[in-house]
Amino acid sequence: MTQTKEQVAGLLLAAGGGRRLGGRPKALLEHRGHPLVAHAIDALRAAGSTRVHVVLGARAAAVRERMALDGILDGHEGCVLVENPDWERGMGSSLCAGLDSLAATGARAALVSLVDQPGIGARAMTRVRDGFRDATSLVSATYAGVRGHPVLLGADHWAGVMATATGDRGARAYLREHEAEIALVECGDVARPYDIDTEADLRHLE
Repeated sequence: MTQTKEQVAGLLLAAGGGRRLGGRPKALLEHRGHPLVAHAIDALRAAGSTRVHVVLGARAAAVRERMALDGILDGHEGCVLVENPDWERGMGSSLCAGLDSLAATGARAALVSLVDQPGIGARAMTRVRDGFRDATSLVSATYAGVRGHPVLLGADHWAGVMATATGDRGARAYLREHEAEIALVECGDVARPYDIDTEADLRHLE
């Protein structure tokens, strides 16, 4: 286990209620025989995150039950489930809940991933994680030059991110203000950054 792996925690935002998907929580959508939350946790762990915090919201009890039934957390001692009671306020509230849950862990950075982007796997996550240098690091995947996920947020930035994360913007406002500090990592050759937001997007699931 390397020092970098210990210092960079995975943070999976999986609270979305799937409003445009008939109210189906995105974490429970099936892909290759498993819920999306399982794929995302596996990808973060394969990318080297020995600690993964998963922020739940919509139908959190049902998501927990499915994860238990599928044995998703078996052998994953570093996986922590964090419930966000304010998930309906948007992704920003989930990002804040997740970063707050990491504050006392000793992690020096969070590798932030979204549960509804199954086309982004361990290879892209590894590239972004490898950009970590210290608690001041800001690293973002890009796709044909356009910033996307995953994003690595050094711990020195967490307070600033939480102060500006509102609605569904997440860390967008903070990253825009600190754009010159962001190390960009092209991932378009190893990942596809589509979102599962609408019924039409379900075609991406297998």
